[in-house]
Amino acid sequence: MEHRLIREVEEALGWSGPEPLGEQFARGRIAHPDVLERLLTANRLLDMVMRRSLTNPQFRCFRGGEELHPRAYFSQDVNRRGQSIRMVNMRRLRHLLAGGATLVLDQANVFDPTMEVACRAMQWWSRERVQVNVYLTTNDASGFDLHWDDHDVLVIQLAGEKEWEVRGASRPVPMFRDAARNDEPSQETIWAGSMTAGDVMHIPRGYWHQATRNGRGTGQSMHMTLGFEKRTGVNWLAWLADWSREVEVFRRDLDRWSGCPTDQHAQQQELAEAARTLIDSRGPTGFLAAREQAAAPGRHVPFLDIFGPLQAVVCITEFSPQIIEHDESVNVLAGGKKLTFTAKALPALRLLLSGHPVHLAQAATAVGAEVEELATILTDEELCAPLTTELSSGYTDLVTNAAC
Repeated sequence: MEHRLIREVEEALGWSGPEPLGEQFARGRIAHPDVLERLLTANRLLDMVMRRSLTNPQFRCFRGGEELHPRAYFSQDVNRRGQSIRMVNMRRLRHLLAGGATLVLDQANVFDPTMEVACRAMQWWSRERVQVNVYLTTNDASGFDLHWDDHDVLVIQLAGEKEWEVRGASRPVPMFRDAARNDEPSQETIWAGSMTAGDVMHIPRGYWHQATRNGRGTGQSMHMTLGFEKRTGVNWLAWLADWSREVEVFRRDLDRWSGCPTDQHAQQQELAEAARTLIDSRGPTGFLAAREQAAAPGRHVPFLDIFGPLQAVVCITEFSPQIIEHDESVNVLAGGKKLTFTAKALPALRLLLSGHPVHLAQAATAVGAEVEELATILTDEELCAPLTTELSSGYTDLVTNAAC
């Protein structure tokens, strides 16, 4: 999938692909700022917040560097039947923002089609899990204190400006669940300055950072953070532990009561040998490939012919489907499934699984009428989804149609 945001980020940072993710701090500037408003505006964010029943900590508000109690911005809306739904109280939120506050919406890609498509494109590009968080700060509010993240991030300043400080890591590649605490900030300042609309910044995992509008007076800042959840050797070992259940020696009870050191040592040697065999047979490359292929597609609007014929579709798998060609057949691996088609379906499959919107009437003239039947199959298998008006808006001006 070719997405404008990916192209802009690569050009801004001088990258030619995702390989530098997590390697070094980087900064740059988007060449075409019109993409910023297309991605998200403050009013769209507030509209998104207003129309949904959100909960803390997915939606949070901060003032003076302290997180506010949810009662400060949530209320229980009661309908005429006495049913209570928790909603953001927009009147309270207005007073908070007017006085200077920071609001945070985690996983904006769950609620907004533009963020959803951008997130999916980044996943196909990086081959890692990605989520989008959005931060809106008004007036001279402070942000979070100096902290580090357990994932690599791309920060894209969408509007306004904010002061940042970025320091190096005080522990190499720290983890959320780690063997040691990591609460002593590094004294090495990597960069300090102002991020303005269009600026892009890559902060590797473990780098300490903070941002604020203290002393800025009236105004606002909004940025989106793309978090990349890269896999580690720890994740690979956990995956191996699941596969170990296939081997009988791992399913046996450990010898606790025999009291014979020779027997216990023999069991340890047998386990060690079985572990070496398992490690050799299922390396990190296989783990990464299996993780991509097994990822279930995200939420989507289902196709039901009672609502009308299927006119346009788009691939909605978490990662780019793997298409394997054989002499007389084609296999598609994605979404935890393996589908087999005849070889003549290959051109239509490449089109439908490209990640770009496909309008079937146009596609039929390019690859043949069978594209409509294939689209129905892929939609039934949940590798593709109907291109609804709302979902289509997430691609407009950012991703071209596949038939073009």
